[in-house]
This record gives sequence, structure tokens and C-alpha cells, in this order.
Amino acid sequence: MSAPVQKTFVPESILKKRKATEKIAAERAVADVERKKANKQKRKVIFKRAEQYVKEYRAKERDEVRLRRQAKAQGSFYVPAEAGLAFVVRIKGINKIAPKPRKILQLLRLNKINSGTFVKLTKATLQMLQWVGPYVAWGYPNLKTVKELIYKRGFAKIDKQRIPITENAVIEQALGNFGIICIEDLVHEIFTVGPHFKQANAFLWPFLLSNPTGGYKGKKVPHFIEGGESGNREDHINGLVQRML
Repeated sequence: MSAPVQKTFVPESILKKRKATEKIAAERAVADVERKKANKQKRKVIFKRAEQYVKEYRAKERDEVRLRRQAKAQGSFYVPAEAGLAFVVRIKGINKIAPKPRKILQLLRLNKINSGTFVKLTKATLQMLQWVGPYVAWGYPNLKTVKELIYKRGFAKIDKQRIPITENAVIEQALGNFGIICIEDLVHEIFTVGPHFKQANAFLWPFLLSNPTGGYKGKKVPHFIEGGESGNREDHINGLVQRML
């Protein structure tokens, strides 16, 4: 005759805990599936936006070439539209600097040598750049410069902390309300000086660059057109930035 089977009693608290754990696991599994779907859809949106931006940039380049050729054929000169974006690099320290230029450098967030920021060119900012001309080098960045600055040296400013931009989620969390959800959106907003340029630029921590490869070619104080390094160097800022990346 076999021995009677003994029933094991599980305390009610353990049963409740087990049910709660199973419920949490099921909810997480559902959330993971939903997140994967959302990420897949988001990747499609990002890819389409990137394609659209590339087409926009190429169309702009073709228009520039066409207008130059037309002007040349007619024996005249093509004058491009005034630049709306500048990149400003601080090249001098704080020794013997007057209070007003010092304050402007603070407003531009250029607190260190070789730090750089994007600036929207307006009448007010142009006057500010004139005041700090001997202490900065600035000019009009092209698309390649904007991209490489953000991709290679871009950091986010979140809660006054310098955070590396390792994924698009960092951008979306801070700028998603403005329709900027990925790094391509951020580059486009900065390069085209879009409607949310102020928020996008404030999101970027000032760029910390290296000393230019091969050093500066002239003295820092004289203006660029006088053989120095300071002031507005227009398109030549791109060459300087490439040597400082």
C-alpha cells in the first residue's frame, strides 16, 4: 500500500508575490513589443527626413551653381544672399580684456580658449561680434562643418550637465516638443537657422575644440584680412574648424 501524498501549502503572501511578479513580467513583455514597434516606425520617419534634407541641400547647391552660371553668361556678378549663421571660436584669453567684451563673451558662452558656438546673425549679434572681434575668429560654416562639429564634438546641455549625444533619444527627450527628434533634425535646424534655432543651439553645449593643427598662421590680434587670425574670415572659418576638430 502506497504512502499518502502529502500536500504542500504555499503561504498566501508568496502566492501574491508570484502573481505580482508574473503580472510585471507580462506587462514588460507587452511594453517591449510596443517599444520595438514604435522604434521601427520612428526609424522610418528619421530615414525619410534624412532623405528629404539631402534633397533640399542638393537643390540649394544646384540653384547656387545655376545662378552663378547665368550671371557669368550675362557678364554680371552673382551676389549670394547674406549668411544667417555664424560659427564663432574664441582664440584669446581674458588678460587685459575690457568689461563689455568680457560680458559679451559670456553671453556667447565662450568662456574658454578654443570654445566655439553657433550664432544667428542679426543686427544685434553683428554688433556684439564687432565688440569682441580681437578675441574671436568667426565666419560662415558650410554644411560639412556643421555636421562634423555636431557629430564629432557635439554634447548636450541637460540640467546644466554636459551629456554625450550617444543616441537620438537624448535629442528627442529635450527637443521633441519642437519636432527635433534626431541628430539629422538638429543639424538641419542649425544649418538652416530654423524657427527653433534658439532652443536647438541652447541644447548644444559650447564646442570644445583643439588647438589648430600646425598652429595659427599669423598673430592672433590683427584682423584676418590684415594677415592675423581674429575677426570675420567668412568662408575661411571652415578651414580653421577642420584643423581644430
